[in-house]
Amino acid sequence: MEPQSVKIVVAGGFGTGKTTMVGAVSEIPPLTTEELLTEASTPVDDLAGIERKTNTTVALDFGRITINSDVVLYLFGTPGQDRFWFMWDELAQGAVGAVVLVDPRRLPASFAAVDYFENRGIPFIVAINMFDGRCEYGDEEVRRALKLDPAVPIVRCDARDRESVRTTLIRLTEHTLARLPAFSGPVG
Repeated sequence: MEPQSVKIVVAGGFGTGKTTMVGAVSEIPPLTTEELLTEASTPVDDLAGIERKTNTTVALDFGRITINSDVVLYLFGTPGQDRFWFMWDELAQGAVGAVVLVDPRRLPASFAAVDYFENRGIPFIVAINMFDGRCEYGDEEVRRALKLDPAVPIVRCDARDRESVRTTLIRLTEHTLARLPAFSGPVG
């Protein structure tokens, strides 16, 4: 019997850590489409708060996680810059849910990702990427700033840490399954 494929999207603004998140948890070397930032992108890519960023995703990131012999997760990371958002519809097609990864130092960079999944009715959670282990905002402050529905879960994660990303994906799975009529209970 073929394993069931489950598609999850990792989205967010420019420089929030999507490529890092996919790479931290993928059991295969992740496919990335990273390119060097160039002088030509300086007028269009806002590097405020992420001045050390040198690469950017221009198409997608891809990773895989085998849950068991029956289920395989496929992770698709979106590009963050506005000029590459035309790819989001293709990447989100068939997804069971999404993680909107946010940088708490630059919350406005994530408004478009939240709007995208809300407008399409795709279940999502918000993951606050704890870049330096701290976030000066509480979850409810982030919820208000992003104008999130109270039903949207907020988690804190470190996109560099495999176990932290795994926990985030479990929370997304629980949130997605809870929306199904016949499911109740935690994912193990």
